[in-house]
Amino acid sequence: MSKIPPKKTPTILAENIAAQSRIFTVQSQEIEFSNGTQVTYERLLGSDDGAVLIVPLLEDDHILLIREYGAGVGRYELGFPKGKIDPGETWKEASIRESQEEISYLPATVKLLDSVSLAAGYMTHLTHIVLATDLTVQDAEGDEPEPLEVVKWHLSDWHKLLQHPDFSEGRAYAALMLLLKERNYI
Repeated sequence: MSKIPPKKTPTILAENIAAQSRIFTVQSQEIEFSNGTQVTYERLLGSDDGAVLIVPLLEDDHILLIREYGAGVGRYELGFPKGKIDPGETWKEASIRESQEEISYLPATVKLLDSVSLAAGYMTHLTHIVLATDLTVQDAEGDEPEPLEVVKWHLSDWHKLLQHPDFSEGRAYAALMLLLKERNYI
C-alpha cells in the first residue's frame, strides 16, 4: 500500500443548523481551504454514537439476514440486522440488543469488524459492523412496524447473495466482504 501524505485540514469558519426534521439535522459549514478558497458545505448530522450492523453467523456457516421495508428505495430489502446505538449504550450492547429484537438470537460473542461511514462527503454517521457468533434463541421486543422475515443463507453461496436483486445496500456489501475476509473465503 502506498503511503499517502497527510493534508492540512480546512478551517471551519462557521457552523449553523440549516434545517431540521424529526429525523434529520442539516448543518451548514463555512470552510476555508489551505489555498484560501472558501466554500459552503451542507452535511447531515448523525448521532454521536452511530449505529450497528450485525452479521449473525450460525455454527453451520449460515448467516442470518432480514427482509425489511426500505423507505429510501421504496421496496423490501434483504440485508443484515441493524439499528442505532441508544444514548449510554456501547456498540457491543447495541449489537446484542438489536440481534435479539430483529432475529431473536442472543450472541455470546460479538466482534467489531470495522466502522464505516455512509457518505463521508456529506454525512457524519458511522456504522459499526459487528460479527455475532455463538447464537442462542432469545428474543426481545423491538420497535419494528411489522415482524421481520429472517432468511438463512449459507455463506458458501455468497456470490449468489451479491447477485440477488433485493441485496443492494452498500453497508451490507461491506459487511459481507468483511465476513468473507474474516472466514478466509477471499
